[in-house]
Amino acid sequence: MSPTPVPRPIGEVAADLGVRPEHLVPYGDDKAKIRLEARDNGRAPGKLVLVSAITPTSAGEGKTTTSIGLAQGMAKIGKKVCLALREPSLGPTFGLKGGATGGGKSVLVPTADINLHFTGDFHAITSANNLLASIVDNHLYHGKKPRIDSRRVLWRRVIDLNDRALRHVVIGLGGKLQGVPRETGFDITPASEIMAVLCLAEDADDLRARLARLLVAFTYRNEPVTAAELEAVGAMMVLLRDALMPNLVQTGEGVPAMVHGGPFANIAHGCNSVIATKMAMAHSDWVITEAGFGFDLGAEKFFDIKCVSAGLNPAAVVLVATVRALKRHGGVPKAELDKPDPQAVERGLGNLRKHVENIRAFGETPVVALNKFGGDTLDEIAIVREACQAMGAPFAVSDIFDKGGDGGIELAETLVHHAEKASGPFRPLYDWSEPVKVKIGKIARTMYGATEIAYTKPAERQLKRIEELDYDNLPVCMAKTPTSLTDDPTLAGRPTDFGITVRDFVVSAGAGFVVPMLGDIMRMPGLPVTPQASRMDLEGGDVKGLLGG
Repeated sequence: MSPTPVPRPIGEVAADLGVRPEHLVPYGDDKAKIRLEARDNGRAPGKLVLVSAITPTSAGEGKTTTSIGLAQGMAKIGKKVCLALREPSLGPTFGLKGGATGGGKSVLVPTADINLHFTGDFHAITSANNLLASIVDNHLYHGKKPRIDSRRVLWRRVIDLNDRALRHVVIGLGGKLQGVPRETGFDITPASEIMAVLCLAEDADDLRARLARLLVAFTYRNEPVTAAELEAVGAMMVLLRDALMPNLVQTGEGVPAMVHGGPFANIAHGCNSVIATKMAMAHSDWVITEAGFGFDLGAEKFFDIKCVSAGLNPAAVVLVATVRALKRHGGVPKAELDKPDPQAVERGLGNLRKHVENIRAFGETPVVALNKFGGDTLDEIAIVREACQAMGAPFAVSDIFDKGGDGGIELAETLVHHAEKASGPFRPLYDWSEPVKVKIGKIARTMYGATEIAYTKPAERQLKRIEELDYDNLPVCMAKTPTSLTDDPTLAGRPTDFGITVRDFVVSAGAGFVVPMLGDIMRMPGLPVTPQASRMDLEGGDVKGLLGG
């Protein structure tokens, strides 16, 4: 295991970016927040590069590690570069995945701080979410107007841990003084709409407006009730005051990184905050960002929701693949991935080809980055290289886990050459004003390859209500399994001749999107049989067992 890099003083990192001392709010010596005023520095914005991946498998793709290694490679070739990434959630950190700050010699530092409580953003979001929940229940208890129907409260509490026992709960038991009994539940904090709101807000005024629009319940007359009507917005703004500022840290090689926000891509839009992205673009020539899971989920939402909403236009897309993941898509069990198997790589290429097609649907051709593992053979790598050449997609091997920035130079040079070519604005898949079913159809047929889209009766009823409330002009944020192009998590590779079923809708009026629910999407994960938490400990002040395995 590589020794933990020693971070540079955060003031030096900020100075390299051009962030003035009065705009820096230090959290110790190695991390800080940046005041929003620093964004207006008169500098032309840098080029934005999106990193996405093929459909995730149990073999791992290393999207965050590749993003970090690419940024370090860009620095090695003399480019002024900054990362703009999401904050890790405590749920997966203590659950199945472990930490989410890269790996090997391509990591963010201070690693333990970023993976754990960091600067308290997730706690602030949790508190703001649960404050609104408590205001709703207090409103019910006192019978205040508007008279909320206790059976139609939409707003749930959140906690940033995996805890399946909290998915469905009954509250208010114990008699008259304990509140109004009703069924509810907990989601994980990254699934909170306030997380999505924070990550799409441009500034404090936009945050306030989005919080005001949060749809929390319906009355007995079937009238919508918002956070503004419950007079909850001001208090939530107070709790989110510091969380609105992006966080500045660095990679193990000292490359600046703005790490802010963390919505999941199978539930929300899967991107870091607009504020952090634009802050990074204001202070560097190149910004490397990522979108969660495969391109069909987070990256589609990155383009159709985040870029349209925030007026962003990426200069290039990097698509991460691994030989191991392609073998999994080619039908190889996880236990046999270390065995050379060029034929399995060939069988798995359908998934890679589909994602290249998906990216081209937005008017972009990706750079395919093969994240190299030690057991990869030259024959296996050659198969992927030849497939990319046949598709006309630039290709580079990145050896960033073992070699850090030095292993990302080939990818960095390939990316710069590709991105500096003249390119026009990207093409969204749909117009927000189109009917909801049309928007869903364009995503499902183009991104997934679905041939049919079915709607359950509850979904049809919800859709009619969405149209009555004038929410049908919002973009759609698909909630779907990340492990398949379909809504069946067991179907790997590139399935064909399949349909999907929309079983329900959720309106995220504050965030500004409608969520079609495909399959059984868990908004509160559970712990595995042996959680990563069982491998963690504190030894001599150092956190051990954080990064998975």
